[in-house]
Amino acid sequence: MNTEKRRQILTILRDNNPKPETELNFSSPFELLVAVTLSAQATDVSVNKATDKLFPVANTAQAIFDLGVEGLKSYIKTIGLYNNKAINVIKACEILIEKYNGEVPENREGLESLPGVGRKTANVVLNTAFGWPTIAVDTHIFRVANRTKFAMGKNVDLVEQKMLKVVPAEFKVDVHHWFILHGRYTCIARKPRCGSCLIEELCEFKEKTE
Repeated sequence: MNTEKRRQILTILRDNNPKPETELNFSSPFELLVAVTLSAQATDVSVNKATDKLFPVANTAQAIFDLGVEGLKSYIKTIGLYNNKAINVIKACEILIEKYNGEVPENREGLESLPGVGRKTANVVLNTAFGWPTIAVDTHIFRVANRTKFAMGKNVDLVEQKMLKVVPAEFKVDVHHWFILHGRYTCIARKPRCGSCLIEELCEFKEKTE
């Protein structure tokens, strides 16, 4: 795929959704950090159902830490892997309190030092909470980037590197939201909805569906 075609794809996605947002509910960097940590191998819908009950009760590092692991579990037990997630969130809250005055650090090193926070989660927080031009590659972005031939790679790290290289600066802050939403609702895993796809004519996927 060439530079001009990529720019056309991004322009179409931008025109259709000029200000894309995450589907996770949050009102602070800390809430976003918790929500993204809980969203691993879980749907945004299931996370929102849990955090809609949790955050009115506890939405700071100290407040969630005060709940303790068992207290937190009672709010997130409907989410997959909730046992490990509860332990990680409580440990992360402890570190935030001790090292960062309860605030979420605006740097990759600090974020990735937190339990349950890997590169993808750090990218989401830096991008969505702080406006950094980072690109968090999840399963949706990995699929869309490879299937369309926009930015091909054998793993999420290679796709991220390729996208950072080929996406023009003006699109970098929003591209991961566009690709997630495109993968979630149009370029779905089993049978992509090519017939209703905004970028069908530009996509280089050969086995297009109706």
